[in-house]
Amino acid sequence: MPEPSQESERRRAIVPLGAAEVTGPSMVPTLYHGDRLVVQWGARVRAGDVVVIRHPFQQDLLVVKRAAERREGGWWVLGDNAYAGGDSTDYGTVPEELVLGKVWFRYRPPPFGSGQRSPFTLLRWAVSAARPVLADRSVSRRLRAR
Repeated sequence: MPEPSQESERRRAIVPLGAAEVTGPSMVPTLYHGDRLVVQWGARVRAGDVVVIRHPFQQDLLVVKRAAERREGGWWVLGDNAYAGGDSTDYGTVPEELVLGKVWFRYRPPPFGSGQRSPFTLLRWAVSAARPVLADRSVSRRLRAR
């Protein structure tokens, strides 16, 4: 499951924007292991948004999922990778108070070491490194199809 760093959680009370790092494959192809995220803590969430939540059964674990739909008792959240699991199909509706923030932007750290800085490698990384994380408004249709 993608898990943002705990340090970003501590800073959210001071600054509404924070950083997090993804671990795990559950949000592939939207987010990959090692991606860095810009999160707006306490943001208003709509269906289709990528959100940071506190795991319902492991309160010390933060995860990144897509808010699929609003249900009685909270949000139904899903990973973009249906084969990875670890979403509301496993633990049910996530209470509103466990939804901590909305992901706005992702960026990837440079994948090369000090000896691999060819112009082509730098250009390829620069083109794909930073992107906004857009809401997927078709998520409700996919939810009904499952």
